[in-house]
Amino acid sequence: MAVSKDLETYIVEQLRPAGEVSARRMFGGVGIYIDDIFCALIAPDSGALYFKVDDSNRAEYEAAGARPFVPYKDRATIMSYYEVPEEVIEDSDELLRWAKKARAAALAAPRKRRKGK
Repeated sequence: MAVSKDLETYIVEQLRPAGEVSARRMFGGVGIYIDDIFCALIAPDSGALYFKVDDSNRAEYEAAGARPFVPYKDRATIMSYYEVPEEVIEDSDELLRWAKKARAAALAAPRKRRKGK
């Protein structure tokens, strides 16, 4: 099931103070960019918000009981995005703090080269 436009708009509006926020629909879900950095996604099946994680912020998600994004239910693939806890989404200051850390994690991640480049 595709992510509703209302949910997409709500998340984008909540994240606006973190920078220039844009959303792009992909595979039924939504990719969220802050200052042109892909650092969040809204899952198509659940509508859950996931932020980019690395060693600098993963422990905070794990301490909150957050789970990693699993794009394929029938495969063991796990991406470095964790679900943002509901209590964080409901606290705008905390959401922005977590969003900024997600953007920093995305910036620090090694860039994948496109084939032929």
